[in-house]
Amino acid sequence: MDIYEIMKFRRSVRSYKSEPVEEGKLRRILEAALSAPSAANRQPIHFVVIKDEKIRHQLKTAYNATWFYTAPVIICVCSIPEKGWKRSDGKNYADIDATIAMDHLVLAATSEGLATCWVAAFKVSDVKSILNLPPGMEPLALTPLGYSLDYPEPTHRKTLEEIVQII
Repeated sequence: MDIYEIMKFRRSVRSYKSEPVEEGKLRRILEAALSAPSAANRQPIHFVVIKDEKIRHQLKTAYNATWFYTAPVIICVCSIPEKGWKRSDGKNYADIDATIAMDHLVLAATSEGLATCWVAAFKVSDVKSILNLPPGMEPLALTPLGYSLDYPEPTHRKTLEEIVQII
């Protein structure tokens, strides 16, 4: 698939096979995430790859959705605001940079035949504690990573006319 096909094919998957993710694929996906641009090349990001069953079980206190834990890998993307570039009005780009990296990760996973589902509805303090994140490191999103058990139908997307203004 080319990049446009990957972007259109990607779905938020909520059912996974127990089949493990190959280390080579995982590494390529993480390398793709690290290739994401960041404001002033600050790279204020950190990824935590979670495979340990005990930690995965503990994470249920932060996000208790059974489907989430059917994937063999969970990835947490974190931003590090103190390392982020700040615009002249004070806007910190650390979260934006981490979001771009997460999107690269998600698209790379799709390219590798793997599925993901971006999750932000978790208890931040629990994730910080369970993953033993240092002060100043903010968990921004979690995603399961694995082979899809089934693939959802495409969701409705707004038209260009609804979201684009050309002046």
